[in-house]
Amino acid sequence: MVDRSIWFAGPRQLEFRSEPVSQPGPGEVRVRSIASAISHGTEMLVFRGQVPEGLELDLPTLRGSFEFPIKYGYASVGRITQTGPGVEHLEVGDVVFVHHPHQDKYVVAADMPIRLPEAVRPEYGVFLANVETATNIVLDAAPRLAERVVVFGQGVVGLLVTQLLRRTGVSQLTVVDPIARRRELARQIGADSACEPSVDLMGQDFDLAIEVSGNVGALDHALRSVAFGGTVVVASWYGTKPVTLQLGGPFHRRRLRMVSSQVSTIDSGLQPRWSRERRMAVACDLLPGLELESLISHRVPFEQAAEAYRLVDEQPDATVQVVLSYPD
Repeated sequence: MVDRSIWFAGPRQLEFRSEPVSQPGPGEVRVRSIASAISHGTEMLVFRGQVPEGLELDLPTLRGSFEFPIKYGYASVGRITQTGPGVEHLEVGDVVFVHHPHQDKYVVAADMPIRLPEAVRPEYGVFLANVETATNIVLDAAPRLAERVVVFGQGVVGLLVTQLLRRTGVSQLTVVDPIARRRELARQIGADSACEPSVDLMGQDFDLAIEVSGNVGALDHALRSVAFGGTVVVASWYGTKPVTLQLGGPFHRRRLRMVSSQVSTIDSGLQPRWSRERRMAVACDLLPGLELESLISHRVPFEQAAEAYRLVDEQPDATVQVVLSYPD
């Protein structure tokens, strides 16, 4: 018996690799995968080879390097099939989320799996990492009651941010995305209005703009859309793509503020009250109440993963979230 995993051998080169079956040791558990999600942002930058040189891996489950080959991914849901000595908080049969690459079976330290709420359909658990990211973005943005907010980008994270913002009491929520399907989804889940990037938002005087599109041109658009003293939260990771900004006009005279939002850390202003554990607990609590089914555009068998990546890479207008499903 072997475990099968997905590796990127080079830019846009996917291959399956076999790894020896291992038994869980002390403080470890074995997980059999149910589903895993392809990240349409960060993971696709890795897949395309658009990662800056010298960047280190940031999860203990990743293997290889960004210079290739690399085993990458961070949204796996599975069932505990075996526990090692000393594991008390997880049991065989538990459905868990793990920050782990795409692999049919794997062994991890018992402190890594997160038991999913019983009310959540197991497949929907693949969204947990993105819900945590969206939670972090909203915490960093700190929208106030009755503020006017615009979100650039309605991929999975953007659509989750839109849902969370609707819960904060903002008075006007506008989204911007080039894909009609995503704009319609945004309206269905809480956006007041949705427009294409070609629409000039200058003069709308939003209090807050959130850039989560991954499009390098969107940040300049966001800076033009906010009012005097407004804030732009940059949640996108652009990888090696250069970003050109016009800082001689509205940015300079309006005394605008840009804030970086990245999920690996907590805003210093929220510490020590907030921790990564508290944030993840909040994301777990939010999961059952979010609209997730409409975000899954494709379910693809694990064995056909190459087709799934090609679909995300070449047909972004046809996809929202692509999920890999594993045989029972």
